[in-house]
Amino acid sequence: MLTLVLIGLLGGLITAVSPCILPVLPVVFLASGTGGAPERAGNTGRSFADTAAAGSVLLEAPPGAPPRAARNRRPYAVVTGLVLSFSFFTLLGVTIISALGLPEDILRHTGLALLVLIGLGLVFPPVERLLERPFSRIPQRQVNKEGSALALGLGLGVLYVPCAGPVLAAITVAGARGEINADIVALTVAFAVGTAIPLLAFALTGRRVAERVAAFRTRARALRITAGLLMIALALALAFDVTTALQRTLPDYTAAAQRKVEDNDTARQELSGLYDNSNKALSRCEDGADELRSCGQAPPLEGIDSWLNTPGDRPVDLKDLRGKVVLVDFWTYSCINCQRAAPHLRDWDRAYRNAGLRIIGVHSPEFAFEKKRGNVADGTRKLGVTWPVALDNELTTWNNYRNRFWPAKYLVDADGTVRYFKFGEGQYDQTETMIRDLLRQADPTVDLPNPTGRAVDDLTEDRTPETYLSTQRINGYIGTPLVSDKPTTYRFPNRPLPLNRVSLDGTWTAGYEHFTAGRDARLALTYRAKNANLVLAGTGKVTVLVNGTPTRTLTVSDAPALYRLTDEENAHTAHLELRLDEGLRAYALTFG
Repeated sequence: MLTLVLIGLLGGLITAVSPCILPVLPVVFLASGTGGAPERAGNTGRSFADTAAAGSVLLEAPPGAPPRAARNRRPYAVVTGLVLSFSFFTLLGVTIISALGLPEDILRHTGLALLVLIGLGLVFPPVERLLERPFSRIPQRQVNKEGSALALGLGLGVLYVPCAGPVLAAITVAGARGEINADIVALTVAFAVGTAIPLLAFALTGRRVAERVAAFRTRARALRITAGLLMIALALALAFDVTTALQRTLPDYTAAAQRKVEDNDTARQELSGLYDNSNKALSRCEDGADELRSCGQAPPLEGIDSWLNTPGDRPVDLKDLRGKVVLVDFWTYSCINCQRAAPHLRDWDRAYRNAGLRIIGVHSPEFAFEKKRGNVADGTRKLGVTWPVALDNELTTWNNYRNRFWPAKYLVDADGTVRYFKFGEGQYDQTETMIRDLLRQADPTVDLPNPTGRAVDDLTEDRTPETYLSTQRINGYIGTPLVSDKPTTYRFPNRPLPLNRVSLDGTWTAGYEHFTAGRDARLALTYRAKNANLVLAGTGKVTVLVNGTPTRTLTVSDAPALYRLTDEENAHTAHLELRLDEGLRAYALTFG
């Protein structure tokens, strides 16, 4: 658990200084430096507003004694509220909302409303006194109560939760499934504390500035109004997704640090399937280990919507395959990484089926369209997948195996024990060696054919990464800020696109799962790979231009499918432009 706590703590520290936090920092800064609502603070000769703005309030003193100033505890109240809000609603929010039958976005709307109320309270003192009334029964020696600051923190905690990396993703999934244990609670608390440290430092800086800068003392009322208006403006910006567009213009300066902390080998093992203790033994093994190990019993194939490639589409039970070596392959049909792995699986199925190898594909969808049985059936046929395929639409089996990657391969021995797994592409020769070793262990007399020895594409380090055309998942986008779910006119930037950057021109409707082409829709990117591909749906044509020269025209029809845009023998760098007919839907760009 100590390792998990350290991962959560460091993950929280990184999240608190990431671009997604920037919109709330001015609010934390100003709210920590402004005091409470004006009210009488004893006969001191200084107004309450002046005292509050200076970062302290005046306490009533015995007759004849000078008044005493109490420290402004608003920074602690704001950050405490934020941490409590994050921890509680991330773990229990989905469960409570589902039990009460409330709308899924009620937490966000509540946070926005609370932010507006706090802003109004800073502008209009009677509103702040009304907000502080629920806290009035709490014994306090200070005249200035911190109730509104705590309420502000509660609202901010709900609004900043979407800043997610692997740590927060693990916490969120556990909360969504209602499978909360001591490890999840420890990870959540550690993450919240890590997040609180930089925010508290920033809030204390705001208080310090309020204490030292003369403007905070002489213009306290004006600063309170400014802070209130800023909070209201932030609420509106969040409501209309303006902050997301702003964040996209900033470099993701914490990405490298987040990968080192949250996506290293140790973190993967700690976070994968964290909320399910039934498969804890999988943590014994490492991704792509160079020897067979005992990783615990293979979890069952559960929550399967339906099956393909089995007699009568009947389900497959791993227990019925004892005595065989089983390769459980997590994949999805539109994933280019999975498609590149498919030829190796076909080779292994042909070479080793008679020797006792059985492959089971677990189709775990990335997109909603990949849940449709007909689409998956078409994808399996095009890829030459003839082994049984389980449609894991709710990701139940995915979670059982602590999986986080497409593709991922788990080798199960003849006794039903997981002995090896490999996340992502590569190491095919090593995986084949493990298959052969397990087959010999199951039957020492087996006569194995020569290794398949398929050539492997070694372009991995500098290949352009997969790019999702999604308002929440797109990477490398530059140009006109994206507007969610509304037809908008975009323009290419007035400069050449750098490598691994994508841009839009013409009319597009940018959605969470796909971008829909409108009038004169164009898409451009600069990439490095042997080939470029795009998942498309709808009816129409796409004209492909490479370095300004038209090279092909694609005809798109009906269900989402992967279309080859370019195909060269060697890896190269090129500028790609696509001109799409109106109504076509584009999901993801992939590269081979």
